[in-house]
Amino acid sequence: MFDKIEIFSKRYDELNTRLYDPSVAGNAEKFNQAMKEIKSIEPIVLKYREYKTARQTIADSLEILENETDAELKELARMELDEAKLSVDALEDELKILLLPKDPNDSKNVIMEIRGGTGGEESSLFAGDLFRMYSMYADKHGFKIELVSSNETGLGGYKEVSFMVVGEGAFSKLKYESGTHRVQRVPETESSGRVHTSAVTVAVLPEAEDVDIEINPKDLQIDTFRSSGAGGQHINKTSSAIRITHLPTGMVVECQDERSQYKNKDKAMKVLKSRLLKIEQDKQNAEISENRKTQVGSGDRSEKIRTYNFPQSRVTDHRIGLTLYKLDDILNGNIDEIIDALIACDRAEKLKESMDNK
Repeated sequence: MFDKIEIFSKRYDELNTRLYDPSVAGNAEKFNQAMKEIKSIEPIVLKYREYKTARQTIADSLEILENETDAELKELARMELDEAKLSVDALEDELKILLLPKDPNDSKNVIMEIRGGTGGEESSLFAGDLFRMYSMYADKHGFKIELVSSNETGLGGYKEVSFMVVGEGAFSKLKYESGTHRVQRVPETESSGRVHTSAVTVAVLPEAEDVDIEINPKDLQIDTFRSSGAGGQHINKTSSAIRITHLPTGMVVECQDERSQYKNKDKAMKVLKSRLLKIEQDKQNAEISENRKTQVGSGDRSEKIRTYNFPQSRVTDHRIGLTLYKLDDILNGNIDEIIDALIACDRAEKLKESMDNK
């Protein structure tokens, strides 16, 4: 492990030196490439240097204990030795986690699709609640929300809503949200006060890049139409909305959020590519091994991942057995506690798997 980290450390120093080379500093492409590589290995290198400092503290403390006669100095060295030993153990564990294979999609933007499921209008209303939750979460983390398409209901909910979350590392945080979200509450239309159970499905896709997947233009049928619903007179009088049909799969993507036909087409293509990429990745993962699905779930939308219980103000994530009694706070976008727990569980599973395979 440490031989590999030493290589990273040398490369880190080399790259930082290169940044001052005029041929790199004056070339935006080379400079950005170097910065990207620095950013990818920096957490490992800095943690390794903390580890080396702690190891040196252990060596220095042992030398003092062996050669020093001053009782006060020896007691100080003993305390530093105990702290450094604890630090070394913790840093070793952190380094093992940092060296786990990275999800190549983690740094990408996200395309999220929320659809009302069982429960009729109540399901659509909760789809709107989830859209608001993710929008508020994105805002707290400096991510940008870009609406792709939506199908609103008369009561302010969504039969379905598709949107992009733009920002560095968005997928690394939101990828665990894919699955079925169940809600238990008394609907506004329920006069008897009886609690109903409804469900909403969430799909989370990494934004596909051109290098990830190629689409033959001959496989596409592109239609334009006038946007429906709210949007003002301009948007309803022009055929700016785009519908793209991928003929080999029958997959259909619509985008009507932008007034520009070009922008709508660009967004729709991003969604189409991301969906097709997800299909290919799912096939590859299935071929590698059915046992590679971690405890936090496979990302299958049919998997029930979380329950939001309004009468008890309770949110339970079923994958990791986490229950929090702060439903209002969570629906206001404060879902970091859940996401951090899912990330920790995922890392623990992958670390166990890597150790079992050795």
